[in-house]
Amino acid sequence: MPVVSLEGEVADLSLVEVLARAEKLSTLACATPGEGVALIEYLLAICFASQTLPSSPEEWRVRVAEEHPLDDVTEWLTSEPADDWDLFHPERPLGQNSQLAHQLDENGTGPAQLVLERAGDYCQFFDHHHLEHAEPLPAAAAFRALLSQHVYGLAGRARVSGKSLGATLTNLAAGRLQGRIRVVVQGRTLGDTLRLNLYPAAGGRTGHFNRSWTSAENPRRGFRTKPVGRATSGPADLHSYLGRSVLLRPVPAAPGEPVHVDRVLIGAGELLALDPERDLEDAVPSTITLNGHRKPLWPSPTRALWREAHALYSAATQETTGLFGRLRHLRFPDDGDGPPCMLWAVGLIANKTVAATWTEGHFPYAPSQGEALCEASRRGSAIADYLARALERSAYAAWKVAYPNPKPADRAAQMARFDARREFWPAAKGPFLLLLDETARGSDVPTVLRDYAGDLRSSAADFLRHRLDALPHDSKGLLARARAEHRFRADLADAKAPAELREER
Repeated sequence: MPVVSLEGEVADLSLVEVLARAEKLSTLACATPGEGVALIEYLLAICFASQTLPSSPEEWRVRVAEEHPLDDVTEWLTSEPADDWDLFHPERPLGQNSQLAHQLDENGTGPAQLVLERAGDYCQFFDHHHLEHAEPLPAAAAFRALLSQHVYGLAGRARVSGKSLGATLTNLAAGRLQGRIRVVVQGRTLGDTLRLNLYPAAGGRTGHFNRSWTSAENPRRGFRTKPVGRATSGPADLHSYLGRSVLLRPVPAAPGEPVHVDRVLIGAGELLALDPERDLEDAVPSTITLNGHRKPLWPSPTRALWREAHALYSAATQETTGLFGRLRHLRFPDDGDGPPCMLWAVGLIANKTVAATWTEGHFPYAPSQGEALCEASRRGSAIADYLARALERSAYAAWKVAYPNPKPADRAAQMARFDARREFWPAAKGPFLLLLDETARGSDVPTVLRDYAGDLRSSAADFLRHRLDALPHDSKGLLARARAEHRFRADLADAKAPAELREER
């Protein structure tokens, strides 16, 4: 069954075909960053299940450097019984729960509910019309959406009756990656990406692969009472866990025509008790502790992910275990063709039980430039933050003159007229990523930081000037403009300003 789309190609590929062509594929085409992460998770689970993994950090470095082939993974998957990988098997549907079959007709919805970004809170709108819309979804797209639900599904309450399987079936738990940033190290090919993200299994136990709800090597949760989370049996189990109890109904297809899904049913899934030392290989530690462990970096609705790049680079230079602990000791040949890999960070931002948007960042990484990247990203973020605060203070200075007797309720809207941060932050992303790219290629950090700071300073001044153009050309308007521009120049000349901003270009 086709499950993966390729950029530039119309046809989809099966899992076997993807793995067989992993050394030639540079990327996979996915509708969202979360879907891409979920697919990488699944491919990693297959690698672990086939026992294609390093036994130690030293072997990991050798496998990455020598581009250890993934032929064993393809051979293992090819030798597996076809029934175990059948998305529509009557008893053991891949990644699903066939026990929901008797409820599908009564409680099922249109396939829109399967797509995380379209499903709302799974019960959205009074009449559920959007969920009942029955436009079929191609099976390949349904499979990728299914993986996204398993990994990123939000907490809430699904449209499932609890009469037969228990009321707790309708209570959805948050997915394993919901609420934190997932970091995938991307190589130049899919094969490189898989090798970079495979890791030694604790105790040498890879665990079982979760093919379906009813072909379980370990007992699945029931739905009469809420059970405690179970410990994972190994990385194959972790990366393939069934975060949702789901069932898909296929539309009968004519010979040679692709299969579609026209009905889905979604209920609660497995609950995991994650071990921070074993199950959070890629997590970027924050400064906040939770139950004695540092909380992983989480997505922010107000702060773009590129502004947190220094947290990733700090982990890559300071951590001694996990993904970042191994990555810092890796050595790539200097082929002069740019950074050898990228740190792809992805998070889901949600408004309670409703998916809001995806946040992601691609950050170049070269282990030999780890300290330089850490310094450039930290200083670059500080420079951007300082300029943003200077723009805010300048807006306040203009507002104080333009509105001498404001109503408190009007302040926010009035200040927004002069606040250039809305234009500044999107414009700052490009120069920041260029700063990182030049640093990863070996450029002198102080030099590229000065250039970066000069570019941001010029653009910030332009954005402020354009905002102040809204002022009337009378005495009050001219005074407000003069106060705002003076405030901006004074902030950049202040001793507390980053040194790069105090330097005139």
